[in-house]
Amino acid sequence: MKKVLITGAAGFLGSHLCDRFIKEGYYVIAMDNLITGDMKNIAHLTPLPQFDFYHQDVSKYIHISGELDYILHFASPASPIDYLKIPIQTLKVGSLGTHNCLGLAKAKGARILVASTSEVYGDPLVHPQNEDYWGNVNPIGPRGVYDEAKRFQEAITMAYHRYHAIETRIVRIFNTYGPRMRLNDGRVLPAFIGQALRGEDLTMFGDGSQTRSFCYVDDLVEGIYRLLLSDYAYPVNVGNPDEITIREFGEEIIKLTGTRQKLISKPLPADDPKQRRPDISRAREILGWEPKVSRAEGLKITYDYFKSLSPEELHGSEHSRYGTPYEQGSHAVSQ
Repeated sequence: MKKVLITGAAGFLGSHLCDRFIKEGYYVIAMDNLITGDMKNIAHLTPLPQFDFYHQDVSKYIHISGELDYILHFASPASPIDYLKIPIQTLKVGSLGTHNCLGLAKAKGARILVASTSEVYGDPLVHPQNEDYWGNVNPIGPRGVYDEAKRFQEAITMAYHRYHAIETRIVRIFNTYGPRMRLNDGRVLPAFIGQALRGEDLTMFGDGSQTRSFCYVDDLVEGIYRLLLSDYAYPVNVGNPDEITIREFGEEIIKLTGTRQKLISKPLPADDPKQRRPDISRAREILGWEPKVSRAEGLKITYDYFKSLSPEELHGSEHSRYGTPYEQGSHAVSQ
């Protein structure tokens, strides 16, 4: 039985990856410090003999006994609310955490796949975005803590690949959605659905003309799985190229949920990308991959998941989960 380590395993994407690798017959070691992850996402896996969970901060150290075949490094805050409230931890997990994962891969002779993001393209001047585009990122803006952490992550991964001959894979993930997203994490889809379920107006930023492309989580996991098992070491975009404006997307959510609330506008955040659409030519060519789940189908599944949440989960706030600034700096599981 091959063994895989998945960091950030209790998060949205990490938990779905755990499911996939268990299904494929792997022994899964899940690792998370739970600063943004939630044990309920992997509770159904904890009784299994081929599943282990380590409550650990990968920015501090990583120790795994025995052999290890693969590492998937998905430990990182990934939503604006998260990385704007815990910027230092975000930078540390992208740098120190990635360094530790790469060191483990070197020690174990394991292949490692790191989760990068479409945010490495910043507010792009090229559309759609392909892997050869270097991006337009403000390194000292509020979003820079996430964007530059991921850009550094890619750089150190390629350095280990070239200098130490480590088998590395880099996936650039575009907007993804599905069950287990947190309602209040600041991303547009759960924000819209949460507001609709609570009877609130749907909040968009600016005039809603900025675009996004939404990929259902099962499609994304399939692309990641294929990339891990491929022989391609350079970045690959994985996302859905079906582009839509935020205003149009809000109208779709209103229709889906049957809410009588309306779309309202708030000021556009600094450095918010105006366009986001992946060029997936490389994924099609190298992986034979493209998304299969339509937005209508994926949104229905996701909406049904959010409707099943308890009133406490529906109305609860994420804003206090990190504690005070002092606690952020001193807490044992800080990232």
